[in-house]
Order: sequence, then structure tokens, then C-alpha cells
Amino acid sequence: MTLSEDARTLWQTATALARAAAAVSPSKVPLPPLLFFTDPARTPRPWETAARLPPGAGVVFRHFGATDALEIGLRLRAATKAAGVRLLVGLDADLAERIKADGVHLPERALSAAYALSGRRPDWLLTGAAHSTKAVKAARDLDALVLSPVFPAGGASAGKPALGIEGFKALAAPAPCPAYALGGISAANAETLIGSGACGIAGVDAVQTAFRP
Repeated sequence: MTLSEDARTLWQTATALARAAAAVSPSKVPLPPLLFFTDPARTPRPWETAARLPPGAGVVFRHFGATDALEIGLRLRAATKAAGVRLLVGLDADLAERIKADGVHLPERALSAAYALSGRRPDWLLTGAAHSTKAVKAARDLDALVLSPVFPAGGASAGKPALGIEGFKALAAPAPCPAYALGGISAANAETLIGSGACGIAGVDAVQTAFRP
């Protein structure tokens, strides 16, 4: 599959970040360098993007209570399996079980669920969102954190102040596990994350646009 220039930039930068982070502090499990976060409003056909991601990337399926969550989840599972991409489900562990996902992503408000999930499904990849130093320091039993927004972003992060590169570094420093950068990251600014300590890149619109069919 031929990747667009933006897709190559995102993937190459993400893998460079992953290699650098692993050299400093190897993670307990292999982590996807690039995470595509879905959103019912902004990514209405996420399986199309998932099918074009490079092998080793990951998808975080966030359904936010949508009535067609199972249907979309199954389409994503089929697409990610065919592409060699891992699939995590946002918050909904029961749905993750039903579609045979590879793990769960927890919003900041639910980080405390990681302990029970890690015991129940030690084979799962567990990630969690954090937006404050307090949340980062309290995080336990996760394979990785996702810190945001690094740059001005849309969606749920539209009203939150951007961390910037230095702010990301400060937030990631006390983290007990590797940290992804999320929020406003695009092919135009992704390389500014080199040296930040991020273990990879996460995105919504930029990933969908770069890896569009």
C-alpha cells in the first residue's frame, strides 16, 4: 500500500519516538507507535482508516454510547486483524470482550479501573488518558498513558489549554509508564515531538486525513 506524504511523516516520526523511548525505558509490552482515536462525530467510518494503517499501529475505538457500537466494533476488529493493527476499546471492557479486542483505553475519570482489568485480563494492553500531574502520578497498572492536548485541538479538548512541548515533558516526567502525545498533532508539527520523551503519537483528524482511502 502506498502511503501519502503526511502518512509517511506521521508513521516515521511515531516509530522514531517509539525507538527512542524504548532505548531509555523499555516498556513491559510492545506498544503501537501510532494510535488512531475514533470519534462517532469526527470519524464516521473508522474501519476505512484502520484498514490503511501500517502493521503494528493501533486503534482506540471510542463509541460514547452509540447504538451501533457493536456493529462498528466488529467492522473495526475485522479491519484491524487484516491490517495487523491492534484494537483497544474506550472504557467499555464488556464490548472489548465481545469483539475480541486487544485491550482497553480508560478515560481519566476511570483510571482506577486499571487494577481490576489488569488482573482480569493480563493479556490486554491497557492505556489511560491523563490531563494533569495529579492524574499522572495516581495512574497505576497501565501499559501507557495518553497525555493531551499537546497542541490546540478540536473535539473534547477544544476548550483545554495546550501543553506545548515543554508542558508535555513536565507532565510525562512523573509518569509511571510510557506516555503518548495527543492533541493537535499533524504531519506539519509531529517532528517537534522528537526529544520530548513521547513513546508515540495519537490522533483523530490528522490520522484519518493522512490515512484516508
